[in-house]
Amino acid sequence: MKPDFQKQALIPVIVQDEKTNAVLMLAYANEEAYEKMLKTNETWFYSRSRQELWHKGETSGHFQKIKGMYLDCDADSLLVFVEQIGVACHTGAPSCFFNTLKAFDSRDIFRDLEDLIETRKKNPVEKSYTNYLLNEGIDKVLKKVGEEASEVIIASKNPSKEDLIGEIDDLLYHLFVLMSIYGVSLDEIEAKLKARHQISGNKKEFHTRGEM
Repeated sequence: MKPDFQKQALIPVIVQDEKTNAVLMLAYANEEAYEKMLKTNETWFYSRSRQELWHKGETSGHFQKIKGMYLDCDADSLLVFVEQIGVACHTGAPSCFFNTLKAFDSRDIFRDLEDLIETRKKNPVEKSYTNYLLNEGIDKVLKKVGEEASEVIIASKNPSKEDLIGEIDDLLYHLFVLMSIYGVSLDEIEAKLKARHQISGNKKEFHTRGEM
């Protein structure tokens, strides 16, 4: 089965990140672009404005390695899961969909933060606090982690839950910057947590740490 290019010469292609499921972009493909995707295992599209074939990443180096491809029920649109090299959007954003019209809580804010820090590392933005920390180096980041940890302790002694939430937020952010510097991913942290405990029925047994 293949897309029905007899129905329409150009079909929409929705591109999603294979790891996060984030929608990265929407583009269009003609039959030639579709065949090139199958042959090269990278995304190809047809530019409606330039009226020409377009190999994603050819000029920017931000290629998309195809990991999965799905055809919809009417055979006139594609869903493609990719390994994104660099960023998807020409603006330097991880995804083309960053203009909020009505906010939706994806409940994956930690991976969004991880992606944002990595994007700032690869594509610095003037006056970005993240880039300031990255440029200052590990000593500055460690100092901030220490300061924020102390602020969490101080806030814990006060009756304001809102203040404590704010200080924990600051600490987590700086920890994510520290993780980025050392190339530690959220997936690796999750894997370590899973490796340290087993779930048997309703009982959680934590190894090496004892009870948590």
